[in-house]
Amino acid sequence: RDLMPRTLEGQITMEKTPSYFVTREAPARISSMSKGTKLIVVVRDPVTRAISDYTQTLSKKPEIPTFESLTFKNRTTGLIDTSWSAIQIGIYAKHLENWLLHFPIGQILFVSGERLISDPAGELGRVQDFLGLKRIITDKHFYFNKTKGFPCLKKAEGSSKPHCLGKTKGRTHPDIDQEVVQRLRDFYRPFNMKFYQMTGQDFGWD
Repeated sequence: RDLMPRTLEGQITMEKTPSYFVTREAPARISSMSKGTKLIVVVRDPVTRAISDYTQTLSKKPEIPTFESLTFKNRTTGLIDTSWSAIQIGIYAKHLENWLLHFPIGQILFVSGERLISDPAGELGRVQDFLGLKRIITDKHFYFNKTKGFPCLKKAEGSSKPHCLGKTKGRTHPDIDQEVVQRLRDFYRPFNMKFYQMTGQDFGWD
């Protein structure tokens, strides 16, 4: 709480840390700080997420083993290595169970990473509604950047220039063996189905 700015009447203080969702201690700590906190979780297809995670690490450590070799504990039996964080993070249902011990599902908004790209204004409309804000951000604030493959803001707050995601976003993914991708899809399917049931949302991964 000491690290948070003071929030005046009519203001909302937001804080963003991706690792909260998968950190065991986070829900209890946030709940003890403020039970009324609204939580927003952006999720994407866990297979794409794992490959993206690997791509990011690869850009910093080019010497790491291949994605395929890190995915399996045993390639012959097809046993997936769930201790590898790139795989573990995408088991969303497991992480959500921990949060639901401390927060009601109505206090958590799940944003689709795919729809954030295909319909940014629509997803941000849901965010604004969830936070009890007037819908100010609309389609007219975005344009699609073909080079990045992402929508960009036409102009950032206090600037006349457009704002796109930084160079670490939208990296080209390495070619992954399709058999490995299929194995991962099969692995995540039951967890995805459980996640859809828990959230009441079908994210259409598969």
